Amino acid sequence: MNLWHRWLRKPRTVLLRRISFQLHLWVGLAIGLYIVMLSVTGSALVFRREMDRAARPQAPALQEGRAVLAKDELARLAARAYPGYTVERVGDPQRRTALVRVDLRRGSEQIERDFNGYTGEDLGDPWPWQAEAVLTLAELHDDLLMVEDRRGRWWNGVGSIFVTLLCLTGVVLWWRGLKVWRRGLAFSRRAPWPRLNFDLHSALGFWFFGILFVWAVTGIYLAFPDPFSRFVDWYWGPIDTFTEERPGDTVLRWAVRLHFGRWRSHTLKTVWVIMGLVPAAMFVTGAAMWWHRVVRKKAPRAAEAASPVSGLTLQQEPQQVE
Repeated sequence: MNLWHRWLRKPRTVLLRRISFQLHLWVGLAIGLYIVMLSVTGSALVFRREMDRAARPQAPALQEGRAVLAKDELARLAARAYPGYTVERVGDPQRRTALVRVDLRRGSEQIERDFNGYTGEDLGDPWPWQAEAVLTLAELHDDLLMVEDRRGRWWNGVGSIFVTLLCLTGVVLWWRGLKVWRRGLAFSRRAPWPRLNFDLHSALGFWFFGILFVWAVTGIYLAFPDPFSRFVDWYWGPIDTFTEERPGDTVLRWAVRLHFGRWRSHTLKTVWVIMGLVPAAMFVTGAAMWWHRVVRKKAPRAAEAASPVSGLTLQQEPQQVE
């Protein structure tokens, strides 16, 4: 039986599968909590714009033909609203709104406040704690709270490479052979929990592989965009104007949209929130498999051992739960 037939009928005897199992196991255990963090925060940030609008002062919309108050008048209104403070700066209306930000100082204390540019109404703190919480959530997801010098973004790129490796090794492990491959498509709620857990992990991996792989690869792109951009320039050639869009630019734009779930439809965003929790579910089911098949079975033997075991030994791929 040649290698191809062994892969089709008895994939567990193929070296590639055994290597994939070791990589999938140890990489998954090593970065599992990191995956859970990205999964939960990513799902929450699908509705980031809505959360920002709810947390921050409501910006008055621009009205065609209506002029905002002069800066001197806004400074006078701000000084009256905050006695004892000196107005240091009155900004311009923010993009597509009549929201004007004013900087005030009293001694060493400096504050920012937003004002309605039409009426001079004090709209309050531009960064209430709710908005700060949303920003911190985004910094955790995008930069691991290491915003300076993009250090966190770099580590996120490395993490995304490992997640991509998990996806690819998962594809290899999903194939069980011609006779039983259909078992990897579904699960039965009536099955014993070890079999249910195994089938759930396998089915989630199959049905959501496409979006999981897209999230992993786009995570690499968001951390290291230059190689992708250089490839687009090399393959499609440079562009003459900023308005021109090559097929590669379209692919990268859609990649970012798919990664963050930037849809106008709230229904589609809700679907993205649910799908965003799949990586966390994959880690939980995978860790439960490892605990049941490896740790739980080795505990009695370890207790009976007369001497400690030195060194790290490779785990053997457990038999599939029938």
